[in-house]
Amino acid sequence: MPRTLHRQDKGVPKGLREPVDVGAAGATSRIQIGHGGAGIERLEAHFVGPAFSPHRHDTYAIGITLSGVQSFHYRGERRLCLPGQCHVLHPDETHDGGAATADGFGYRIVYVDPSLIQQALGGRPLPFVADPVVDRSVFESALPAALWCLEDPIDDAAQVDLTTAMADMLITAAARTGAAKGGSLRLASLQAVRELITAHPGAPLSLETLESVSGLDRWALARQFRAAFGTSPSSFRTMRQLDQVRRMIRDGHSLAWAAFDAGFADQSHMSRMFKRTYGLTPAKWVASIA
Repeated sequence: MPRTLHRQDKGVPKGLREPVDVGAAGATSRIQIGHGGAGIERLEAHFVGPAFSPHRHDTYAIGITLSGVQSFHYRGERRLCLPGQCHVLHPDETHDGGAATADGFGYRIVYVDPSLIQQALGGRPLPFVADPVVDRSVFESALPAALWCLEDPIDDAAQVDLTTAMADMLITAAARTGAAKGGSLRLASLQAVRELITAHPGAPLSLETLESVSGLDRWALARQFRAAFGTSPSSFRTMRQLDQVRRMIRDGHSLAWAAFDAGFADQSHMSRMFKRTYGLTPAKWVASIA
């Protein structure tokens, strides 16, 4: 018989308390991809046992636990996120994930492009939230309920509203952990590099080309790009390649062709980078999508 996890914990937002069928006994995962918008992806996932091996991605990940207890390692410590609690993962920080109990866990999560947060910040370095399990007093009133509604599309106006709310929450959370940053960046130069890589993810770009586009030397470019977008130019390129791979394999293309078209050396190289980034092999990722 299918098992049902009931979201009855008082901390879970009212609209997220309905029962969730996580499949037959022995099922390990189910992922439902929700509506998103430019720079914003949303999904709901349910896992029993280990969920993700250590990996990292180049977006902020802002999630809320719906049921069970979520366990993950982050910056050298094991963390627990209970139902109704929110967690924030900074871009390019390694983490894993799994269920802390035999009952499994479920969550909804929003992946937001740091460039959107950057636009809301007006050129300041990205806020770093040192403690990933965020106090309810920080996120409950700051994040609108619409953020968690996977069924609702995100138009341009909603994108601005949601991004602004997330940016404000990140600033508050970072300040509470003593990790707020100041200063300014050469944002126009950095954005030009970012747009060039996005337009040609399958083509390696030389450091000389990136220096010419940005007007910054390679050392300043590396530091400022990470401060602005949370990752390095080379990692950003790999993520755009993997975005292309995900689109292609969801459309039915073979892994080998997706790897070739996205500019990877071969399928094995692509698969290694895919698991390092998402914590799942490409085949398991496809099989988990609802």
